[in-house]
Amino acid sequence: MAAPDDKNSLYEAFDEMRQALEATKPDALIVIAAEHFANFFMDNMPAYCIGMGEEYEGPIEDPEWLGIPRTKVPGNPDLSKRIIQKVLNDIDVAYAEEWKFDHGISVPLNFLTPNYDLDIIPVNINCQGPPLTPLHRAWAFGQALRKACDAVPERIAIVGTGGISHWPATPDSGKIDTSWDKAFLDKWTSNDKQSMLSYTDEETWKEGGQGGFEIRTFIAISGATEGCKARVDYYRPIPIFAVGCTIGIVELEL
Repeated sequence: MAAPDDKNSLYEAFDEMRQALEATKPDALIVIAAEHFANFFMDNMPAYCIGMGEEYEGPIEDPEWLGIPRTKVPGNPDLSKRIIQKVLNDIDVAYAEEWKFDHGISVPLNFLTPNYDLDIIPVNINCQGPPLTPLHRAWAFGQALRKACDAVPERIAIVGTGGISHWPATPDSGKIDTSWDKAFLDKWTSNDKQSMLSYTDEETWKEGGQGGFEIRTFIAISGATEGCKARVDYYRPIPIFAVGCTIGIVELEL
């Protein structure tokens, strides 16, 4: 169990992000996540996939253990299809009309859309099974998503979810390299493309663990908001959660 201060401060930061999200009055929310073998495995592992379902269900984990009731989440297949068609002009992307949400999506939605009254479009970047998509392609994928969102009349918010350094499902679970995390977040807040794309998988594996490959979701957000600086409103290493918990926002300069 997390220490009360860790838990309370994280929940407060999530609530502030929820308020910021609601203030933008989005019609739909894209969630870019690292899928954890809930829907895709080594027999079929797309580099990128976008959901196109009427509805989704999650979490797949034990609701009592995760602390989040299993629920159905609304999708928007028409909007998803239009976004997918636009993205395909720049990036080859798979789509799925069926998708089970794991903790990577269910946890942020529990805090950011507690009433589950916002259409959700799930997006997966393979961060689990090598060969992994190169970082510059994750950036380009973010650019393609932004281009697609700009081309439709709906107001769309994008959230990236995933960890920085962590070693899930290993004897090192709970280990967090705070200095590595903060160095990456400095690059992320500066929207420093060159520095972020300079990471190698070998370096990430050594310094940030296999969970560190999820920096691809952060990089996709940076690609979608190219030229805009971000801010980190919350970062705290919480070993019981096996990761440094991070909440940051990029406000577009329109």
